[in-house]
Amino acid sequence: MTEEFAARYPRSFSNDHGTFTIRFMQPTDADDALLLSQTLPAHDLLFLPRDISEPRVMAAWMDQLRSGEIASLVICTEQGIVGFSAVVTDPRSWSPHVGELRVLLAPAVRDFGLGRTLIQESFLMAVARNLEKLTAHMTADQKGAIAVFQDLGFITEALLRDHVRDPEGETHDIFILSHNVAEFQARMVQYGLYEALS
Repeated sequence: MTEEFAARYPRSFSNDHGTFTIRFMQPTDADDALLLSQTLPAHDLLFLPRDISEPRVMAAWMDQLRSGEIASLVICTEQGIVGFSAVVTDPRSWSPHVGELRVLLAPAVRDFGLGRTLIQESFLMAVARNLEKLTAHMTADQKGAIAVFQDLGFITEALLRDHVRDPEGETHDIFILSHNVAEFQARMVQYGLYEALS
């Protein structure tokens, strides 16, 4: 990750809904992140490969944070963490150039524009990590989240029917969206925007 990108955080910003701080997630955030995860409806977690409301799964996330396989951002208020994102990579796979982007927000702060902020900042983090492609998974009924991703240039690549099963036993479709980070970065360089965003 570039020093220029690392210097972006922590950073505070304000909108009509209050003042927020965005920063890198640290392993010491595990308890707060777990608490937020446990307050979310189970359906909100279905797009994740594992249930992060389970302490052992959250502990594994923190291990991957330490190893660098996951890079995460959090958005906080004075009361604590209200949202977080993760860019997940697997350097030992056939796709080390691809990252999966995951975003979760507390229900109380949805429609505040924070999801868009996390996606944009995570996208820049993917650029700083020299990733070439980003994917995002979500259930078909998460129409608001899908619209935000599409508005930011993600396209639908696949629909996996009946791919996940919720705690009640009902199956749900999963959409996979993607964004060509390398192509976007090349355009930024071409138009002189890369330095401005850095």
